[in-house]
Amino acid sequence: MCKTVGGGSKYVGIDFCLSALRSDNRSRSAKGYRDFSSIAVDLLTDNVTSTAVQIDHLLQKGIDAATSGCLRLCQELYIEIVGRLSGCADGVKDGSFELVQVNLWLLASDLKKCEAGFIASHVASPLKVDDNNAFKLAKLADGLLDHATLSS
Repeated sequence: MCKTVGGGSKYVGIDFCLSALRSDNRSRSAKGYRDFSSIAVDLLTDNVTSTAVQIDHLLQKGIDAATSGCLRLCQELYIEIVGRLSGCADGVKDGSFELVQVNLWLLASDLKKCEAGFIASHVASPLKVDDNNAFKLAKLADGLLDHATLSS
């Protein structure tokens, strides 16, 4: 499965796919692309929720104005991202794959906007690893849904 989804992807490699999916015990009993898509969406939701909390904590600390401004932009984007994700798990379960994929595409774009703010401000992103992982999880879920759609 990860060879199919991650092997030809410029965003998600086989190793990332395997590592991510194996990190969830439900992978052992997953029966197909839809099950694995659901797992990837749940992992993405956990990542995004954790990063949103991290942003709040960082903003409460005394940090420089440039970093603070970037974090505020990311905070706004993460509010949108969390909102988009709220129905994705149910969408995977009920077969609304196209709607879920649109939301995954939009949130991946928002994650890139978050990082672009740091680059434009010439400050190091304290969210870079988390944003990158969330982006890859979104692309993984999207790729899995492509195959779930084909096998439906």
